[in-house]
Amino acid sequence: MRLGWVLVVAVSAGCSHNAYLEQSLSGSIGKDKAWVEKQYGEPNVRASRFFGGESWTYYRIAGGKSSLPLFNFTPNECQISFKFDKDDRMTDYSYSGC
Repeated sequence: MRLGWVLVVAVSAGCSHNAYLEQSLSGSIGKDKAWVEKQYGEPNVRASRFFGGESWTYYRIAGGKSSLPLFNFTPNECQISFKFDKDDRMTDYSYSGC
């Protein structure tokens, strides 16, 4: 029973991982806001953080699927967030739906 839960958690964690995006975003840690904005464009949302710094959020369409019979397109909505410290350096990131 215990092994079954371990496998379920491992499989679900593996399915939500995007190795290409992970490598790209992890290389941005420590970069300043100007560099991030040049690489990723202007963020969709900017918000202040409680202890200083800022949080930026980007919303993107990352592929999707077409369905029969009318070939309706259902996009995958991707959300990427960057957190900056008081010195305007990126300290963390997160993403979902990518």
